[in-house]
Amino acid sequence: MTEGLSYAAAGVDVEAGERAVDLMRSAIKSATRPEVVGDFGGFAGLFDISAFVKFKRPMLATSTDGVGTKIDVARRMDIHNTVGIDLVAMVVDDLVVCGAEPLFMTDYIAVGKVHPERVAAIVTGIARGCELAGCALVGGETAEHPGLLGPDDYDIAGAGTGVVDGEKLLGPELVKAGDVAIAIASSGLHSNGYSLARHVMFNVAGLDVHDSVPDFGRTVGEELLEPTRIYAQDILALINSIEVHSVSHITGGGVAANVARVMPVHLALDLDRSTWTPQAIFRFLQSRGNIAQLEAEKTFNMGIGMLAFVPAGSAQSAIALLAQRGLSAWECGVVRNRVESEQGDANAKGGLGGAVTLVNEYKN
Repeated sequence: MTEGLSYAAAGVDVEAGERAVDLMRSAIKSATRPEVVGDFGGFAGLFDISAFVKFKRPMLATSTDGVGTKIDVARRMDIHNTVGIDLVAMVVDDLVVCGAEPLFMTDYIAVGKVHPERVAAIVTGIARGCELAGCALVGGETAEHPGLLGPDDYDIAGAGTGVVDGEKLLGPELVKAGDVAIAIASSGLHSNGYSLARHVMFNVAGLDVHDSVPDFGRTVGEELLEPTRIYAQDILALINSIEVHSVSHITGGGVAANVARVMPVHLALDLDRSTWTPQAIFRFLQSRGNIAQLEAEKTFNMGIGMLAFVPAGSAQSAIALLAQRGLSAWECGVVRNRVESEQGDANAKGGLGGAVTLVNEYKN
């Protein structure tokens, strides 16, 4: 007689999933806010928004993202408690550019096989990211996909919600000629361009994650796994202290395209490369991969994690405030009127925007 089939026989281990939940429970409890209603484990996360009736025009902001092929580096290193920080950064720093305070996140983890300790490590990173961002982790899902993903394969995604008073909404329409562009340093590659970075490192240069690179002062894996800086609380502090017109998160699509999307179509910016020195990782990838400068600038953040447009009179105050919060920031250009038919280095990601051109050479 044929033995009866079961979910476990098909490759789904429900008990391992429950074990993963038990392991991650304490981390999730640390990523909370007073507005969270109920305990972890419900079908839906609840968040009390009644406190925001004080806003004249409360508006919800939402964003969703993943980490991409940076996960391959985590697998090669067998270090899984940092990509969750990257996930939160990709989501909440998209929210804050309009002035929204991140409130809560949910996550989705797809795995070929549930390894409870690994799943718990991933969620621990997500919870840590939420703590850094000041938001709550109110729910999530771990899905086991045997036959679709390999036993060690996984991917993660997240969605976040924030709130902003419509009276204080930031955006391109606020940017004016004469505004100063303030660049805020990245912590490295962040979570974009990893398909190209991995190809250069592992296929072209023939390096392993455990190989040391003198220019990095650490191994390839340690450099590539450097967590994305989470700027949400820093940008909120900036917005609450000085006048800010718009903010750009430098992610996929590179520098020019992401800056252009937070400028109106009639304005332009000459973004001055000579005001900063990109970190060693960018120079290494360009050199070893023979990557043209414009291609690198369309793929990587080149050392800028966020960029804010502020009135000229507020520029130094912005830089000083960010320095107090441990961030390196600098003036990298002044907004001007756009010359007719001026194109810039890239079209604004996602639609119309200003013209942004990177000028001069990087500072040595």
